[in-house]
Amino acid sequence: MFFNKEKRIHYLGFNDVWFSVIGILMLSLSTDYIFNNSFGTYPLVMALYSWSASLVITICDWLIIRRILIFLRKKYPDFKDDTKRIVIFFIAIVTTIFIIDNIGGHVLEYLYRLSGRNANYNTQLKVLLPVILLTIMIMAIYEAMYYYARLKTSIRAEEQAKQVIIQAQLDTLRNQAQPHFLFNSLNTLRDIIEEDTKEEAKEFVDKLSDVYRFILESGNANLITLEKELKFTKAYIHIQQERFGDNLKVNWNIPEAELLTMVVPMSLQLLIENAIKHNIISRAKPLVITIETKDGQLVISNKIQSKSTQLPSTKIGLKNIEKRYAIISNSPIAIKNDGKYFTVTLPLLKPSDQK
Repeated sequence: MFFNKEKRIHYLGFNDVWFSVIGILMLSLSTDYIFNNSFGTYPLVMALYSWSASLVITICDWLIIRRILIFLRKKYPDFKDDTKRIVIFFIAIVTTIFIIDNIGGHVLEYLYRLSGRNANYNTQLKVLLPVILLTIMIMAIYEAMYYYARLKTSIRAEEQAKQVIIQAQLDTLRNQAQPHFLFNSLNTLRDIIEEDTKEEAKEFVDKLSDVYRFILESGNANLITLEKELKFTKAYIHIQQERFGDNLKVNWNIPEAELLTMVVPMSLQLLIENAIKHNIISRAKPLVITIETKDGQLVISNKIQSKSTQLPSTKIGLKNIEKRYAIISNSPIAIKNDGKYFTVTLPLLKPSDQK
């Protein structure tokens, strides 16, 4: 574990090699000062010899406590187990220092006596408390780093989960829009077959296939340039004008500078489709749809001339556009029905506007 960088980072929250080296040196010097003050009492060579005993005991303490720390993190990895793990770890620190320092002290006492020096370690056990406190303070840094690393991982995982959910929602809404378009196109094709020649129906199917090719080419994009959306919508309108002729009119007022802004794919086409479906289109009452840009928004409006009987509707067009805009950006669409005109305003977005 000590030599495996990936495992150190995983279980400790950071690469602790230098932290361990510096921590052991600081703790051993502090312990030596508390017990013997070797560098203030003995000559340098003797002081280093005396400090080396504290260094060995500190290394044993550190490695054992560190191992216990890793074991507890493997056993209690969840945030909900933090209190239990920290309490057990605290008890383990106290127990380890008491046992290791006691054993180490008696070993040192024995070695000193062999060399003819007097030593009585038992009288110094009371000073273990400062050593325990210092160790707990240093190990608290381990806990803080581990908590921070887990918190970042948790936040990242939560964001990734949100992105997966959002993408799934967008995929669902996008897949709704395409059958919605097909449903209404088949209704139109039925009317053409009933009213016009087979050649015109065949031409309609060819145009419809071109439109669907465009849908497939747009792939899974959440946003599309206004230029591409206009190209797609004009192809769709061309199909509809084969049925309605001059009774369906579209007035365009789109400056070239706005063409690189972005909209939700198929949003404009869905709005044109809804207008055609819900309004009378005849020589006496031609349907005029105005599409223009105002203040960084795409505005689609038509005079309301409701049909006495309505075609079956899936009722997902406007809601579909609303939901996709809500998921992708913080800019909502606006829908206005004043009884005379029906107007929908779509925000023109930039890639940076996406959530």
